[in-house]
Amino acid sequence: MSIRILIADDHPVVVDGLAAILGTQPDFEIVGTASNGREVIAKVLASPPDVLLLDLQMPELDGVQTLNGLRDAGLNIPAIVFTAFDTDERIVSAVQAGARGYLLKGAPREELFNAVRVVYGGGSLLQPIVTSKLLRHIAETPVEPISPREREVLALMVRGLQNKEIAAQLVISERTVKFHVSSILAKLGAGNRTEAVTIALQRHLVENSSA
Repeated sequence: MSIRILIADDHPVVVDGLAAILGTQPDFEIVGTASNGREVIAKVLASPPDVLLLDLQMPELDGVQTLNGLRDAGLNIPAIVFTAFDTDERIVSAVQAGARGYLLKGAPREELFNAVRVVYGGGSLLQPIVTSKLLRHIAETPVEPISPREREVLALMVRGLQNKEIAAQLVISERTVKFHVSSILAKLGAGNRTEAVTIALQRHLVENSSA
């Protein structure tokens, strides 16, 4: 079964190059291209791809605005930001908006292939330089204190448990868990669970234990 990929970049030469490179992989299928953020959202609404390969600098809606628009529309599409921008602000904004991968243009094609497969499989992948910038931002950003109950929820999030499983572990309702998760994300300044877990481990707010 092929991984269906939508490529979004406002430079036709870049799009053609990416399509040619990705097309060399037997498990990849390019199902469409887009040159601006509004076009991305329209095409995802019409036919959601398995993976979105997204540039940050695009007309009408940039990459971050596009990711936010997809999220607001209830579309959780695994997205990889593939861009020339490596500033801390750009990286943090993209991750907070839900990007699961962040690669700089010029990365070896093997890294791009691996990122597509990792993100498609439910994981996340950031280049080392991107990870270091993100962690530096996390280390410099103050965190609002979390309550003992929120710390319990966060510890279970780190273990990979979903809301229903956390509710069962703590003997509380799933609705209450959702409330705590939302509060945790807000206090940590995280855009999603993955970022919240990264911040928690970086700040040693909880232990990384699978017990």
